[in-house]
Amino acid sequence: MADTDLAGAYFDAASTEPLHPAARAALLGALDGAWADPARLYGAARAARMQLDQARARVAAVLGARADEVAFTTSGTQAVHLALLGGARARRRTGRHLVVSAVEHSSVLHAASLHERDGGEVTVVGVDRGGRVDPAEFAAALRPDTALACLQSANHEVGTVQPVGEVAQACRAAGVPLLVDAAQTAGRADVPEGWSFLAASAHKWGGPPGVGVLVIRKGTRWRSPLPEDEREGRRVPGFENVPGAVAAAAALEAYRAEMATEGPRLSALVERVRERVPRDIPDVQVVGDPVRRLPHLVTFSCLYVEGEALLTELDRLGFAVSSGSSCTADTLRPSHVLEAMGVITHGNVRVSLPRGVRSADVDRLLAVLPDAVARLRRDAGVSPA
Repeated sequence: MADTDLAGAYFDAASTEPLHPAARAALLGALDGAWADPARLYGAARAARMQLDQARARVAAVLGARADEVAFTTSGTQAVHLALLGGARARRRTGRHLVVSAVEHSSVLHAASLHERDGGEVTVVGVDRGGRVDPAEFAAALRPDTALACLQSANHEVGTVQPVGEVAQACRAAGVPLLVDAAQTAGRADVPEGWSFLAASAHKWGGPPGVGVLVIRKGTRWRSPLPEDEREGRRVPGFENVPGAVAAAAALEAYRAEMATEGPRLSALVERVRERVPRDIPDVQVVGDPVRRLPHLVTFSCLYVEGEALLTELDRLGFAVSSGSSCTADTLRPSHVLEAMGVITHGNVRVSLPRGVRSADVDRLLAVLPDAVARLRRDAGVSPA
């Protein structure tokens, strides 16, 4: 990577993209010039308000929204929670039924569980073995009492792109607002039209952590699930992080512009991984849709290997990757995404390439991976079939 000291060994961009140079420059400038309270009337405050409004307009332009539809949050998770719980609350007279896919991010599923514990009802729509929702099945789950539907733009663990456009048409026909969690695609690709709510997270596109984006289309009913606050159009409580918003907007513009050329390059590198890993390592399953996928992400599962052990071994060799199947001490459960897909849920590795990653470093990973897997299998006393 040309602008970091990570030597190309960082392959966990789906978790967080390294800070974009445009974000760093904007953040440093805003820390000096946009630190004042944007709600006040004196000069420094007006300057901060101007920079906040400009950041809002820049983000809106990239996301295909109006500036007054955009609010900055403290994270993508907060944006999801506000959209889901606020959208459902505003439509209580219609009903208390939600529709979500089985592979949504945990922020969506946790908010849906809270809604359910509060007396609501949730229908979970399954996916195929590629991790993709069937639009017809999703449409069939909509009911007259459905308050809100939720569908991610692309999956965070396996990279499968969801049929948002088709689902949005079905929701529009049923009069149901659609929440799209666009955390993995904002800045990488445009989200199809038809959604009512959109949530995104700045650190996924090289912006600073601690900045999320909530977009609520004009005319969409929404009522805050939190105590009322004067900030961010009464949508997000708390003091605005103006420098963070300015940096997030700068990164989003720069990142989106780069993806026209960087996206196809990353996709070719991912295709190399998809081809080489099952060819060079026995008993490996590459998961996710092979065609309708994010350009930078590939996930594969290795039989007879614990995912955590493989991640640790690759870290020792200088590669930062992640796993969607890790059974943590807190949950003792494998990935809900892989379970819903009906694929192998252990020995799982997610490789997600950041902007600027070097082709040679991907090849270096592919060179050491077969021996690493073989060594762990031998240590476990297991041989592939």
